[in-house]
Amino acid sequence: MTGRSKVKNWLTDMDGVLWHEGKPIPGAPELVKKWQAEGTEFLVLTNNSIYTPRDLAARLQAGGLDVPESRIYTSALATADFVRSQKPGGTAFVIGEAGLTTAMHEIGYVMTEVDPDYVVLGETRNLSFDALTKAVRLINKGARFIATNPDVTGPSAEGPLPATGAVAALITAATGKDPYIVGKPNPMMFRSAMNKINVHSEDTAMIGDRMDTDIVAGIEAGLHTILVRTGISDDAEIAKYPFRPTEILNSVADLI
Repeated sequence: MTGRSKVKNWLTDMDGVLWHEGKPIPGAPELVKKWQAEGTEFLVLTNNSIYTPRDLAARLQAGGLDVPESRIYTSALATADFVRSQKPGGTAFVIGEAGLTTAMHEIGYVMTEVDPDYVVLGETRNLSFDALTKAVRLINKGARFIATNPDVTGPSAEGPLPATGAVAALITAATGKDPYIVGKPNPMMFRSAMNKINVHSEDTAMIGDRMDTDIVAGIEAGLHTILVRTGISDDAEIAKYPFRPTEILNSVADLI
């Protein structure tokens, strides 16, 4: 139990930790109930920028996991928080779904194709050549390039789908400009999440299933890190990295 006694607040990844293919991972509903009953501060984090927190809360609830909308923090919200802190009331050309466009509207950004401050790229299932062309030209003219997350593929029942990182690579190849990426493994997303619930790194833990995103970002943000084996990581995967989580557990059920 290395240092877990001082943990008061929790950040947790969603997929592979609390949720897998439309169903809660055993122990997840009980853990969330326990946190709520005890008045514990927590946020559920996801790099997925397609859905709004309301949509995600409804999807989770339909599957039997009751997470309030206010407890969900997406890479789209983190991206909106980032651009607002950099340039309040700015403008952006956005490629993405409702999760991202809603987040950008809510911080008072104006969506435009005319000299925007930023080109913001998120997850999208409706990629158009026209939008890509606009993005490339606007970045070449000086718009700053931001991506919600670096994931090159995302999961689906039929197999992997190209995700934000893959489309960002295409834009980078055409412009020579790399995006600033806000989502995990950028510890910025964890710092924004902690600001949102007004907690500090010294008594906050991060639960994740991936060494290369959740755990490395948690370590860099100064958090107590817990790796669960219900998602991506097995022992061989864990051994590949030069860093270690604070704890390794079989699943979130071990935290109840």
